[in-house]
Amino acid sequence: MLDFFHTNLPYILGGISVGGQYALIAIGYTMVYGILRLINFAHGDIFTVSGFVMVYLSATMPLYISLPMTVIITVFLGYAIERIAYKPLRDAPRMSIMISAIGVSYLLQNMMWYVTGGLAKQYPTIPFISSSVTIFNATTKMVTIITPFLTLLLVFLLVRLIKHTKIGMAMRAVSKDFETAKLMGIKIDQVISVTFIIGSFLAAIGSILYFTNYTAVTPTVGAMPGLKAFVAAVFGGIGSIPGAVIGAFIIGIAENILKAVGLTTFSDAFTFALLIIVLIFKPTGLFGEAANEKV
Repeated sequence: MLDFFHTNLPYILGGISVGGQYALIAIGYTMVYGILRLINFAHGDIFTVSGFVMVYLSATMPLYISLPMTVIITVFLGYAIERIAYKPLRDAPRMSIMISAIGVSYLLQNMMWYVTGGLAKQYPTIPFISSSVTIFNATTKMVTIITPFLTLLLVFLLVRLIKHTKIGMAMRAVSKDFETAKLMGIKIDQVISVTFIIGSFLAAIGSILYFTNYTAVTPTVGAMPGLKAFVAAVFGGIGSIPGAVIGAFIIGIAENILKAVGLTTFSDAFTFALLIIVLIFKPTGLFGEAANEKV
């Protein structure tokens, strides 16, 4: 066991790192679903747009300006999508808003194809987190070490916000009972906007960490990380932030261990097979709670 650990340490570290990146994306899925009961299919594309924004801004601005500007633009994009594509359909059937989400996803993808010509863009090198570091016998990037700690810090701050602030209390109330929260005077639109802002902020951070490791940015590159983050959210129990984080780390580590033992071809398939198995035995996910439908 110890020999396996030493031999495959780079894969294990990589799994923990990519698991943290999936977690940051998965939180956006699980928060939006927890409040709106909506799967925001455009979330993976917001993650990709953030990568392209960083590529273009860093070509004309110093990094200390382009990094925060990338996060701000990504947050504004998430907010604008909610206001333009989702808010007008608040009282429409749930299928309508889901179709709108799919439409936004394809719109963003096609805009990226148009702007970039479909060509891969090289993500800029970010000092410090792009530098190499050696742990035992494994050489990896500093971002691999930073990602899990930064992810856990952001999750801790998010949980504190949800449990100990007024807006967090409103978010919990809306997630419990949307209609009753509205009758009690909670500003539903404000709560939903804050949810999208937080989700987009975490997607921007996840994008910076992800593309520091995988430096080629293409219009469809966010599809698989976005899908795996969604799987992590469902696997952990969609609507549960700790569940999304734990699910993401499990998926990230498992797929990298498969690569370590030579089963790279099946690493993606394993993620979805694991989800099917879990949902067969626990349809609400590992930490999800069974919903009680009122008649």
